[in-house]
Amino acid sequence: MNMRDVVIKPMHREGIRFVGISAVITVVLAWLWAPLGWVGIALMVWVYYFFRDPKRTTPTREGLIVSPADGVISQIEPAVPPGGLGMEERPLTRVSVFMSVFDCHVNRAPVAGEVVAVAYRPGRFLNASLDKASEENERNALAIRMADGRTLAVVQIAGLVARRIVCFVKQGQALQAGERFGLIRFGSRLDLYLPEGVAPLVCPGQTMVAGETVIADLHSGEPRRPCRSD
Repeated sequence: MNMRDVVIKPMHREGIRFVGISAVITVVLAWLWAPLGWVGIALMVWVYYFFRDPKRTTPTREGLIVSPADGVISQIEPAVPPGGLGMEERPLTRVSVFMSVFDCHVNRAPVAGEVVAVAYRPGRFLNASLDKASEENERNALAIRMADGRTLAVVQIAGLVARRIVCFVKQGQALQAGERFGLIRFGSRLDLYLPEGVAPLVCPGQTMVAGETVIADLHSGEPRRPCRSD
């Protein structure tokens, strides 16, 4: 890999329209006052950066659950999965990944399996780092059934400045681990509900890389890991 590949990342097609809008704004600002054109250029570069869609290398060993999003783990706690997915109403371990406006916002499948349910619900746009965002914010939830028959849920949650959740998949569709399944615009959060009895191998505060960082292992009997920060 050369330096050009490190610095310049491909952009997701969802960003083309927004880069175009920022380009028009840049031209208008430069026409009004030349120095303002630099502000527009900075905006355009940021929009391109926000919609970047870098290649990822996903571990494909059976049983691994990878992060569905870039960002920082904000919470790990028991919670009942959202309704509409056909899952039992009992608490599962929920791992929340908070995405800032500087993180890559392309979401990737945590496991290989079949999308057995998709449930969208409109809602509010609270700060996605808050616990009540899981219940009150706009969200789109997927239930993915794995080859062993177990099901996990992954939930896209809009944030304070997010105004659209984009989902690329439909019920009945097969996904590979690490495959792109959606995107959220401008700051948001992903909740991952692990199957019953599966302990996370990560801790709050850890940085996740979508499609690469292993969050849990279905075949591991290891208990939840203790952590420290310094």
